[in-house]
Amino acid sequence: MEKSHENVEAFGWAARDTSGVLSPFNFSRRVTGEKDVQFKVMYCGICHSDLHQLKNEWSNSIYPMVPGHEVVGVVTEVGSKVEKFKIGDKVGVGCLVGSCRKCENCDNDLENYCRDQIMTYNGVYTDGIPTYGGYSDIMVTDEHYVVHWPENLPMEAAPLLCAGITTYSPLRYYGLDKPGMHIGVVGLGGLGHMAVKFAKAFGTKVTVISTSVSKKDEAIDRLGADSFLVSRDPDQMQGAAGSLDGIIDTVSAIHPLLPLINLLKTHGKLVMVGAPEKPLELPVFPLLLGRKLVAGSAIGGMKETQEMVDFVAKHNITPDVEVVPMHYVNTALERLLKSDVKYRFVLDIGNTLNKN
Repeated sequence: MEKSHENVEAFGWAARDTSGVLSPFNFSRRVTGEKDVQFKVMYCGICHSDLHQLKNEWSNSIYPMVPGHEVVGVVTEVGSKVEKFKIGDKVGVGCLVGSCRKCENCDNDLENYCRDQIMTYNGVYTDGIPTYGGYSDIMVTDEHYVVHWPENLPMEAAPLLCAGITTYSPLRYYGLDKPGMHIGVVGLGGLGHMAVKFAKAFGTKVTVISTSVSKKDEAIDRLGADSFLVSRDPDQMQGAAGSLDGIIDTVSAIHPLLPLINLLKTHGKLVMVGAPEKPLELPVFPLLLGRKLVAGSAIGGMKETQEMVDFVAKHNITPDVEVVPMHYVNTALERLLKSDVKYRFVLDIGNTLNKN
C-alpha cells in the first residue's frame, strides 16, 4: 500500500550543525493516527543532554535537530482509537515516543530499557522519519507515551519529565525511599535538586555532596537538606565515612568514586544517573569490604513516569525553574554550559514561539 504523504505543518527552532546554534525551522509532523494524541506545546524544559546532542558530543546527532524532551501542552486532537485522552486535557511527553511493545522490558513497563526505544528527538521512527522534539509548536505522539498532567501541577514544571523521573526512579527501585534512611545526593543541579526534594518527601535524611561550598546555604536553607559535605575536604569526607544508606550521583563530569563509596554503610548503594563522557575508575576492594553496590538508572517507564507525576502533584513538589522566551534559547544554552541557572530553564513555547 502506498504511504500517505499527508502531514501537519509545524514550526520550531532547530540546530543545523555541530555549532549547536538554534534558529527558526519549518517542518512537518505526521497526521494524527488512530492511536495518536496531537497537542499544542505550552512549555518545554532545556535539559543538559540537549547541549550534548546539539553539539554531537555523543557522536549520534541527526541534523536538522529540534531538541526538547520535557514537553507539556494541551490536547488539540485525538485519534479514533485513543482511550486515555480527550481534547483539552493537559499532557506531558518525556524522553520516549516509541518502543517495540513486545520485549521483556516493554512487558514489564520498562520501555526506557527497550533496545528499540525511539527517543523524542534525535531519533528515527520505524518508517525512517526523524523525530523532532518539544522546541516546537505541536507534537503528535502515540498515546502510550503520553502522561496525564494533573490540574494542580504548574505546566512550567515540565523538567519533571526528565530530571524528575531520572531521580525518582532509582530512589524507588533501589529501596532508598524508606523513612529514616540517610541518602546522599552528589551535585546540586537540575537532577540533584530534584533528588533532594524526592528524598525529603520520602522521609529520609539527606546530605548534599558538592565540590562547591557556596551551595551549602542553598542546599540546607532552601531545599531542606539536613547536612552538606564538601567533597574536596578530606576531613569532612572522612568524618562522614560509613554514614549513608545510598547515594544518587548526578554529576556528568569526570570525578573520583572512591570517596563516595567510602561514605556508604555496609550494603550501601551508589547509583549513577549522570553520564560522564569517559569511563570512571572503579576501585573494587571497597566494594568487597562492605558488600557495596555501584549501579545505574535511566529515566523511567511510562507507568512509573505517570506515578511520579501524580506523586509530585499530591506532595506539591516542583522543580525550580527559570522560564524564558523562545528567542532566548541560545543564550540559555550558553548560560547552562556555565551552570548559570537555578536549576532548569523552561521555554515558554505557548506564549513566545512565533514565526515573526
